[in-house]
Amino acid sequence: MTRTRALVLLSFALALALGACSDADTDAGDDAGASSSDETSESTTVGTLERYEGATSEVYADLANWVCHPEADDVCDDGLDATVVDADGSLTEQPWSPEPDAPIDCFYVYPTISADTSEISDRVPGDEERFVTLNQAARLGEACRVFAPVYRQRTLAGLTAALGGTTTTTIAGQEAEPSPGYIDVRDAFRHYMATENDGRGVVLIGHSQGSSVLNQLLQDEVDPNEDVRDQLVAAYLAGSTVRVPEGEDVGGDFEDLTLCREPAQVGCIVSWASFRSDEPPDEGALFGRPRSGDGVAACNSPASLAGGADEAQSYFPASPSSSILSSPGAAGDGATEWVEGGPEIETPFVATPGLVRVECVSRGGFDYLEVTVQGDPDTPRVDDIGGDLGPAWGLHLQDVNLVMGDIVELVGTQGDAWAAERGDGQRG
Repeated sequence: MTRTRALVLLSFALALALGACSDADTDAGDDAGASSSDETSESTTVGTLERYEGATSEVYADLANWVCHPEADDVCDDGLDATVVDADGSLTEQPWSPEPDAPIDCFYVYPTISADTSEISDRVPGDEERFVTLNQAARLGEACRVFAPVYRQRTLAGLTAALGGTTTTTIAGQEAEPSPGYIDVRDAFRHYMATENDGRGVVLIGHSQGSSVLNQLLQDEVDPNEDVRDQLVAAYLAGSTVRVPEGEDVGGDFEDLTLCREPAQVGCIVSWASFRSDEPPDEGALFGRPRSGDGVAACNSPASLAGGADEAQSYFPASPSSSILSSPGAAGDGATEWVEGGPEIETPFVATPGLVRVECVSRGGFDYLEVTVQGDPDTPRVDDIGGDLGPAWGLHLQDVNLVMGDIVELVGTQGDAWAAERGDGQRG
């Protein structure tokens, strides 16, 4: 698939995903898909994590159905070394390695990415699932064990078919059953809680379709249940909409879960959608405000939870032309474009201190993460970033890469705080 065609398909995917789902709901799937994987037991005990006893899954007992799992050899184990590219053009290699004794876990659900030709993807991960996970979740291995299930998501092809009216699956307004994707993620989460959690804190993180699925999971499994809420370190829902009452941090999509406002706050939500400062959302923008119901879209920047502007700790693929739609070979391909006349960058990723500044703002009826690229044409470092999809989409492709370092840092701080609250000390 060419990159141009992939971008077109992603636009179709986002259009339907955002139009066919309410802020937290997922698309409904066909009857065959919805009936084949609900293999977990229902919660039977209230008040303790015993509710997940016996909630094992034949599907997710197989490591082949995980993009990342601590017991597997996968993309979350390595390939995260970065080169720090300073404004003056100097380069410093930054090695990366996972923390095997991390005290908490991260459970990641990837965005609309599957290149399968069917309307609903299979559970066989391709390069696209692996590369987006490498970009958006693997680096968290510094602070947590990473679990990333493969799920039967609505594919790019399926969403394009639905736009053209040829889909055979049920779409918005006709939902009778949960979507195959939601059933799979719920199944994987319950299996994780039954077999791997063992009382550990857990971070939920998703992007786009993945965030919508996790929003629903939080509503069903976490928000109503105090025992499960107690295990939640935080939830990061990027490139989607969490609905809150205007001026409030709780309410709307969730009754008890609140927005994070301090780095050491736990059991809370972080949510954002990114637009350039010089290309804000237009009236047709698909992010930054609820599509139904009262309230506004939550925005709390991973770089500054309490508000205000701060420089982002960004991590981008080493090739500036790459995005989450690229294949693994696109990163670390000897790119030279980050520094004019500079040497090849041999690491898969780059960090760009001082290049990007972010701030949650409320403007024109939208609440969003405003991204200011602080490039200086008088310095040898590149003075702009890619990933634009226009004012309707903003910097959706970059939602997580823009603040990846901030997320890693926050997860570490929140993990320590969660452990300290329970008398377990800090990581390690």
